[in-house]
Amino acid sequence: MRAGGGTRVFAILGDPVAHSLSPAMQNAAFRVLGLDAVYVPLRCSATDLPGLMTSLARAGGGGNVTIPHKAVAARSVGRPSAWVRAIDACNTFWSDGGGDAPVIGDNTDIEGILAALDRLQAPAGPWLLAGTGGSARAVAAAASERGATVAVTSRDAARAAGFAAWAQEALGVRSAEPAHCRVLINATPLGRGAGDPDPIPAGSAPDAAVALDLVYARGETGWVRRARARGLVAADGREVLVRQGAAAFSRWFPGKQAPIEAMRAAVHAALG
Repeated sequence: MRAGGGTRVFAILGDPVAHSLSPAMQNAAFRVLGLDAVYVPLRCSATDLPGLMTSLARAGGGGNVTIPHKAVAARSVGRPSAWVRAIDACNTFWSDGGGDAPVIGDNTDIEGILAALDRLQAPAGPWLLAGTGGSARAVAAAASERGATVAVTSRDAARAAGFAAWAQEALGVRSAEPAHCRVLINATPLGRGAGDPDPIPAGSAPDAAVALDLVYARGETGWVRRARARGLVAADGREVLVRQGAAAFSRWFPGKQAPIEAMRAAVHAALG
């Protein structure tokens, strides 16, 4: 599709963004539905983020925000959703009017995480979460939706303790013991590099049955492959990407159903 003066422009904003498959996924959705829209990756600084979000949204587009700008994005929107206010992390933005209409912000990562866990048939029980950033906050929100307790692990023990305290105070998510956890979730960037260590080492949670990696990679991440070899039901972040992307699409194009199969096919074609 050739862009013109009426083309709606959407973008993934962050640093880095070269690895993101959101452009391939969303452009596939636009093509299937014949929408005059385009989705592009834009690497940007935290300083430039608010202006880019405002410009894109008020021009009729919008987009997504990835690491490390989700907290900045949460404070940059004029109409944050309840989840954005609760977890101080925004990954989706748009506007429902031009001119001076406020930028709206939401967090669709939560929906993506829950849908991916459902696809894995995750059992009830505690979760072991690696990470304390914006994606980890979405995991904590998902845990609050499911009534799951959470154990938090991080390379910085003080940050892990602080995150656990925040999750209980802000979301009512109580702490769990790692050894009792049934679901493992990686919300760190570990896994993008070939030599990265496992975000949750084997043996950390002997009762675990499911492992979900929010990172996606060609051929899956090493942590996912090793978890599956130990007998866990495991998946990388591609389904989270697809489901959060479909939720974002529904915000940008209310009344239209996201073509999830076409979006999933685009992601799988890129990752193999």
